[in-house]
Amino acid sequence: MAQSNVIPASVGNPPLKHGDRSIGAILIDAGRLKAEDAERILRLQREEGLRFGDAAIQLGLLTRADIEFAMLRQFNYPCLVRGESKVSEDLAAAYTSSGPQLEALRALRSQLMLRWFDNAPERKALTVISGERREGRSYIAANLAVVFSQLGERTLLIDADMRHPCQHELFGIDNRAGLSAVLSGRGGRELIQRIPGLVDLSVLPAGTLPPNPLELLAQPLFSQLLGELVEEFDIILLDSPAAAEYADAQTLAARAGAAIIIARKNVAKMWRVRGVSDSVAHASVTIVGTVLNDF
Repeated sequence: MAQSNVIPASVGNPPLKHGDRSIGAILIDAGRLKAEDAERILRLQREEGLRFGDAAIQLGLLTRADIEFAMLRQFNYPCLVRGESKVSEDLAAAYTSSGPQLEALRALRSQLMLRWFDNAPERKALTVISGERREGRSYIAANLAVVFSQLGERTLLIDADMRHPCQHELFGIDNRAGLSAVLSGRGGRELIQRIPGLVDLSVLPAGTLPPNPLELLAQPLFSQLLGELVEEFDIILLDSPAAAEYADAQTLAARAGAAIIIARKNVAKMWRVRGVSDSVAHASVTIVGTVLNDF
């Protein structure tokens, strides 16, 4: 990754900046670099004509991970640091700025922006569905929420799987109250939780598992909730239960107006995928596309 040839702000000379702040200043503020060590790096940088990061690594004062951390902060790219967040490290998009998984997720994001999301209130919500469990539906929904938020879109992920929820585990958030409480009149939008370090991402967990999830989703209060949320968020993604096991996914897709179908490579059965697609289409839902998950 390219690096800026800059001087930390704590040193007397004015820094040459790429973006708003220098790499050295960012690392000093983050506690990853001492001011006296920054001076050693600067001396070697000037003597040998190196970039700041290369000089720091040569001296053994910084790692490639430190330089990448600073670059991400320098360009205002929301990305978490492994070991410093409650968010699961299984969420590739939250912890890296490059790699094949992230590029695949970005490509999917671009397709969804072109095919569905256009800022119109009726095209802000999308349900992520799959025929069976363990096809990566929740994983794709969570990573998509991350990459949309990294684009600067105000993003909300709703864990509407009130059968086997897992978004609270992926994002390390409290699940004592969530969607089930909102739909039963025991809570409101204050139950939506912001994800620290991912500026534009919020999650509404499923909450306590209710005895009647389908009935809760089918009542007018859920439609009213979505109608209010589209005024606050640019992107709303809904995780859902396995469509082959429960009717919840069809109801959720109908409320959102659109869905994408997740099929796991070498696992999903084509006849099952067709069945899910047909059942959702019969509810007058736009099927934006099908994702073959190989993660």
